[in-house]
Amino acid sequence: MNYSEQYKKWLSFEGLDCEMRQELESIKDNEQEIKERFYAPMSFGTAGLRSIIRAGINGMNIYTVAQATQGLADLVIKNSGQKDGVVIACDTRIKSELFARTCAQVLYANGIKVYIFDSPRPTPLLSYAIRELKTAAGINITASHNPKDYNGYKAYWSDGAQISPEQAKVVSDAIEGVDIFSGVKSADFDEGVKNGLIEIIGKDIDEKYMSVVLEQRVNKNAIPEIADTFKVVYTPFHGTGRILIPEVLKRAGLKHLYCVEQQMTPDGSFPTVKSPNPEDKEGFNLAIEIAKKEGCDLMVGSDPDADRVGVILRTDKNEFIPLTGNQIGCMLISYIIEARKLSGTLAENSCVIKSIVSSPLADAICKKNGVKLMDVLTGFKFIGEKMTEFEKTKQYSYIFGFEESYGYLCGTYARDKDAVSATMLIVEMAAYYAKQGKTLYDVLCGIFKEYGYYIEGVQNAAFPGVDGQSNMKKLMEALRTNAPKVLAGQKIVAVEDYLSSVKTSLDGNNSEIPLPKSDVLCFITECGDKIFVRPSGTEPKIKFYYLVSDETEKAAQNKIDSYKEAVSLLLK
Repeated sequence: MNYSEQYKKWLSFEGLDCEMRQELESIKDNEQEIKERFYAPMSFGTAGLRSIIRAGINGMNIYTVAQATQGLADLVIKNSGQKDGVVIACDTRIKSELFARTCAQVLYANGIKVYIFDSPRPTPLLSYAIRELKTAAGINITASHNPKDYNGYKAYWSDGAQISPEQAKVVSDAIEGVDIFSGVKSADFDEGVKNGLIEIIGKDIDEKYMSVVLEQRVNKNAIPEIADTFKVVYTPFHGTGRILIPEVLKRAGLKHLYCVEQQMTPDGSFPTVKSPNPEDKEGFNLAIEIAKKEGCDLMVGSDPDADRVGVILRTDKNEFIPLTGNQIGCMLISYIIEARKLSGTLAENSCVIKSIVSSPLADAICKKNGVKLMDVLTGFKFIGEKMTEFEKTKQYSYIFGFEESYGYLCGTYARDKDAVSATMLIVEMAAYYAKQGKTLYDVLCGIFKEYGYYIEGVQNAAFPGVDGQSNMKKLMEALRTNAPKVLAGQKIVAVEDYLSSVKTSLDGNNSEIPLPKSDVLCFITECGDKIFVRPSGTEPKIKFYYLVSDETEKAAQNKIDSYKEAVSLLLK
């Protein structure tokens, strides 16, 4: 069925939502818009679904959400998980609560027990709830830090991690076999609540979750010891961190927490920021104003579903700078190791896990401190898999995991990144060093002085429109078959292809990459810099990651600028 036929099918469906019918009728003369919405369905992968909120098979709406949930229901039933049930959570985005309710109606109609939160909650709380309630699966309605026009659908399995590629294929195949209108089961939500198959959950799970988060403190006295003078600014960017993060910080002993009141209201239109992304300094403007007024050196912000956290620091020159995800992760690694050594709680088999595109600075810190560091593919589910493996084999003791994309987890209570516990640890770390007369900026400078200037950059190549996916594939194929020999004057000495699991060196020696296959390339230069190339799992773009080091910050930044310029020429 081509896009025009799909469009007509939707309009001819008698039960079509009135608002959506009006939306589709308004584009009847716009061929390109019809094609954009109906040329192909959203791809269901390990990252689930993510798209613009709109009518059509390529948008997030009640019909595509219901169809995906029917596919997940088939997987749960296949694994006899009806009685164990499914937990549903959502963030504060537009239509998130509607989509969560839609999921519940489909699962209930399939005879599956449903646990649904009474209001928006952080993503890590969903991961924890799956493990605590011992459910078969979980669903999270969120588009993380994407712009306001987006929403998404993430599927989790019984271990609390996002579903595996194999499970995603089962769901994807089931979706393809389900007619979006006639093939989806649905039942009345209130009826499900009345007969107990839909159970609304909330404060009890919140309390249990906050208790385990507080258990992750490395030094419980750090915050209370300087609480009378220590000050922090926090913003949830209108998202789900607005209640739990301030409460956890309060219970950890923080007395002077200044929340950005304008951004404490749950609002999917994110009215005070261009983007609710804690990577962007612009979103912290209101927080910085408070910091200037109150004399705060630390500003922290969580994204809408509270799985990522960003940080702004005041420098010794009274400037306000954002930390990168790698800098936050490496500072936390250094702090956790130092604090655990002092308290005698650093196990001999301690292990840190990071994604392959995260900073090699973490390797240097772990190596110096005798801590094992393990690389995994991008995606926190791969960190979760290692955590589960460690619990079974006891070979290593997990102490921390992170991704450069501002995601961190200390503790094994969940299998996804957690801005709630990460914010607590960042504040604890700042308090610990403040007692020594140091700011976190001082600590960062000290790390660079000790290990060298490790910095990173990211460059995105967008592939919008109908041909976006095919053009992305063509570029990746071209880079594989005709890899550059030189980038920005630096000779490429090795290429790692994670799709073939082979590392090819210039000297002719090939070796196996001991990780699952993935569409990722890495070019290693003669000076040891790494350039990773990876198609995004959630957006139509290819990401280039530059991981470099040098004796000075300026020299390292010059390298990144040169690499970016060279790649831009390659893309023309």
